Amino acid sequence: MAEKKNYLTREGLKKYEDELHELKSVRRLEISQKIKEAREQGDLSENAEYDAARDEQRDVEARIEELENILKNVEVVDVDQKGGKITSVGFGHTVRIQDLELNEEMTYTIKGASEANVLEKSISNESPLGKALMGAKKGAIVEVEAPAGPIQYKVLDIWQEN
Repeated sequence: MAEKKNYLTREGLKKYEDELHELKSVRRLEISQKIKEAREQGDLSENAEYDAARDEQRDVEARIEELENILKNVEVVDVDQKGGKITSVGFGHTVRIQDLELNEEMTYTIKGASEANVLEKSISNESPLGKALMGAKKGAIVEVEAPAGPIQYKVLDIWQEN
């Protein structure tokens, strides 16, 4: 079975590559030094610094593995930077929508699942809302199934962030 592609923007790819480089070239050395210093203190069974450094090492190694897994099957999606008129929602586009029931406006950028972060106003193209918005034109009404029932959103505007 083929592994799932990880779709990233060029900026997302650079961010992950930079983080991986930082973890491998700087953080590993810092933690190694902490472990060495903690070992020099003697008895490791009651050494809180040693335990903390080992926990930190485990966390860093897990993040390195996570980043390597993302990057080994990455597909960079080039986003049109020409500033031309955008006619429908696509990957990397920012969209302003209105919840028709609550009459609330929201703005999101469509990104890949590994790059999306709702706290930073970006959603995955694989999320229910992201899927519904992909390909929608300005003025379109899209419907998303939610646990409480369907929610309708109106596409108010679409643009490309620079």
